[in-house]
Amino acid sequence: MTIGFAGMSHLGIVTSAAAAAKGFDVMSYGEPIAISEPGLPELLTSNRIRSVNDPSALQECDLVVVSQDVPTNATNRSDLTGLRQLIAQLPPVKTLVILSQVTPGFTRSLNLPNVYYQVETLIFGRAVERALYPERFIVGCADPSAPLPDSYAKWLQAFACPVLRMRYESAELAKISINMFLISSVATTNTLAELCETIGADWSEIAPALRLDKRIGPHAYLSPGLGIAGGNLERDLITVRTLSEQHGTDAGIVGAWLTNSRYRRDWVLRTLHAAVLAKTARPVIAVWGLAYKQDTASTKNSPALAVLESLQEFPTQTYDPQVKGTVPSALEACAGAAALVVMTPWKEFSSYTAAQIRERMPGRVVIDPFGVLDGRALTADGFSYHRLGGK
Repeated sequence: MTIGFAGMSHLGIVTSAAAAAKGFDVMSYGEPIAISEPGLPELLTSNRIRSVNDPSALQECDLVVVSQDVPTNATNRSDLTGLRQLIAQLPPVKTLVILSQVTPGFTRSLNLPNVYYQVETLIFGRAVERALYPERFIVGCADPSAPLPDSYAKWLQAFACPVLRMRYESAELAKISINMFLISSVATTNTLAELCETIGADWSEIAPALRLDKRIGPHAYLSPGLGIAGGNLERDLITVRTLSEQHGTDAGIVGAWLTNSRYRRDWVLRTLHAAVLAKTARPVIAVWGLAYKQDTASTKNSPALAVLESLQEFPTQTYDPQVKGTVPSALEACAGAAALVVMTPWKEFSSYTAAQIRERMPGRVVIDPFGVLDGRALTADGFSYHRLGGK
């Protein structure tokens, strides 16, 4: 059985490689982009993957999956132009699956036969794991009561997880719903973690109690962060707010989440101003991490870039293991700096000791929102140490 993939962006590369790993022959169409994901190089060595330059070749496939990433503009609204153009290039095929994230109503608007919408599970930095071991598949159908085509069912069954069939619009909104519930955890965690910082409590002590509550569960998102980053979460908030405005429903909580996210993102600037900027003329600031999270090179809505934009009048020295244009190493970024700000919790950063940082950095302020470094060791070594959710 051959599965065609149209759109070799992040989503398409990882998903097609996972299909090949499950024993399917894969035909890929589209110019691949350069991405980095743990475990991906091993999957891409498969001899089951064949790229084609002519979309008409996809007509040979038993199933064709549209797997093009959907970009967002400066206001975090989806730009579906490229996706529509890609779909228009495709020849008539036996079964078409739209895997790209779209706004509710998109799939039905295509008015195509044998078309399905499937909720993608891509998470940057964990894309291979998610592609090989999904929790479930959510499939939007013209008729949810009808069985899926044999080729499509065979592909889904290879992953041995539940398959939820529903109407197109429900599946399209399901993806947004999942992200909205995630956002509620993010916003609640950040709100309470900030309270911890002011009353002497410690969020790292509270989170384990929440994980033992069955109503919340062991997998709840309970790590304090710098608001909503990345490309999809804020896009989904904007989508819900837009739909609510169009249909006259209330989405006031969405505005509150956006406000909370931007307020929490500025925690670093508030802390840096109080500890350094208000006390030192033109201090050099070392910044570790530019990606919006670890294990990805993506900087979409990255809190680090927002911080750097606000620090334009100050000299900064940045390092990130994957984002280009930085100094060669983390310790080199510390040379001559008054403060170190850790903006991305890369595992590499946890290996550096207080002594190594002290040797390179004359300043004694470390702002480590995610607690990547050994805060007790830094404090004992004379550093002023700051992290989210505690002291």
